[in-house]
Amino acid sequence: MCNNHIPINIKNNQEHDEEHKQWSRRSFLQALGIAGSGSMMLGSNMLSASAPSPLTAAIANAPTDAILILIRLSGGNDGLSTVIPIQQYDQYANARPNIYIPESKILKLTDDFGVPTYMNALEPMWGEGQFKAVHGVGYENQSLSHFTGSDIYANTDLTTTGFDGLNTGWMGRYFENIYPDYLVNPPAAPAAIQIGQFGSLVFQGEETNYAFVTSNIDQLEEIAESGVVYGLDDNLFDPCMYGDQLKFLRGVANTTYEYSGLIHEAYERGQNQVEYQDNGFARQLALLARLIKGNLGTKVYMISMGGFDTHGNQPLAHERLMSNLSIAINNFYEDVAFTQQDDKVLSMTFSEFGRRIFENGSNGTDHGKAAPTLFFGSGLNGSAFVGDHPSLDSPNGRGNLEYTMDFRDLYATVLAEWLCVPIPLVEQHLLDHPYTPVNLGFECSGTEFPDIAYSDEPPTLPDGSDPTPDVPTPDLLDAIVHKPFYPTKDTPHIYLEMPLTAHVDIQLFNILGQNVGTIYNEITSEGSVEINIRDRMPMQLSTGKYIYRIQVSDKKMSKSIMVA
Repeated sequence: MCNNHIPINIKNNQEHDEEHKQWSRRSFLQALGIAGSGSMMLGSNMLSASAPSPLTAAIANAPTDAILILIRLSGGNDGLSTVIPIQQYDQYANARPNIYIPESKILKLTDDFGVPTYMNALEPMWGEGQFKAVHGVGYENQSLSHFTGSDIYANTDLTTTGFDGLNTGWMGRYFENIYPDYLVNPPAAPAAIQIGQFGSLVFQGEETNYAFVTSNIDQLEEIAESGVVYGLDDNLFDPCMYGDQLKFLRGVANTTYEYSGLIHEAYERGQNQVEYQDNGFARQLALLARLIKGNLGTKVYMISMGGFDTHGNQPLAHERLMSNLSIAINNFYEDVAFTQQDDKVLSMTFSEFGRRIFENGSNGTDHGKAAPTLFFGSGLNGSAFVGDHPSLDSPNGRGNLEYTMDFRDLYATVLAEWLCVPIPLVEQHLLDHPYTPVNLGFECSGTEFPDIAYSDEPPTLPDGSDPTPDVPTPDLLDAIVHKPFYPTKDTPHIYLEMPLTAHVDIQLFNILGQNVGTIYNEITSEGSVEINIRDRMPMQLSTGKYIYRIQVSDKKMSKSIMVA
């Protein structure tokens, strides 16, 4: 027998109906963290994924075989303990009398800059042309908040304050363009894999999160080794009310969650041929090496290392962190070189902010502004320090290093020159930030890089022409305005604004990926059309989340909609 599933008094049928209405499928999924992004909360651990539906028909090919690894240094990395300005050494040492790195412990990579000797595992990579450091990365009016700073580096929205910033990320917008029909027809391999739930806004799109996310390396190792995610016991929820929801959850966890099997297969095909250290960061890179060598097909990975909020006792903490990072990075590139994939994998660090020039009273440093971004990989085609290092002579009133390189220019360069995204789309993904390339040693767009790494002038080719490549005229589907709207709470509609006459087909799918029926299939004239979903369906729709797919010619795009 089924018991009441919410501990409130049920006085009459009306209250019982109201209870069901309040605890709708939408509420159930939101309570579990599933609605919108496909995330699942299991106990205290979060596991998110963009799971392939049973209707997956083909692999959506990425434009190149390039792979990108984003390395988040969580907490705010101290740039002056990472790249030491030798020409400003006196100012540096005077500002940090108790925590400065002695000259005898600086590995001088050039006459102007060095790194601490505890990062000497990067010396062979420097010699082999696989290491670049970009100076003074930040942005105007940089936030010193962990949360706001992290959001800005993820969404590239400089108007973000508190929690009111844009809810999509730069990589999420990139994947949204590649996979417009993702909700119904996602790629056969994960578009992105992320270890660590913090900063997941990076891969968030308008409709879903495009990353397969585990909250820690233990979870991803378990999936890779077994091919199994997590089951859901019937005893977790009352089956009388949650039968279809349990079916959906169990499907996400085991059946349609096919990515876990693909990850396992790639893990079995790939082998580590280098011995890694036994720490969390090294384990992340070791696992990525196996997946890459096993030809999983994922193009973007994100890993993280915490502990960089070094307000106290910084010297020992930073030495441990950057030593682990340097050794693991060197091991990783040695490993993937065995299969000659080292030139296909670019890694870059990022952190929510830098730290101040002056030490505090606790042998640490406080939240600051600019900091270096580190790049690794054979695709860099040479080692160098890039851009202008901020001056230590005239810090602002709070002792901050002012930025000399906009972080969005690095993102833009990675998108356009490494992932080969057309420049107009790059600017779109970065919220119309003008394309200003940075010479990192690789190029795809044909753009001639400016003589200096940072310039406000738009790039031009030698003949003075615009370097923006020819891109196809926007597809008709892109020109059609289509969006869900709700004239009243119970009447979901789709609004179409047609720029010209065309045949439009709209299919409806449930959250299990099953085709529910045809909403609309007509030659549609120029102008606006409002489509009542309930009136168009031959069957009564249950309350819940659905996906509609609009098709014009051979182009398809999918979006979610709630039926109340």
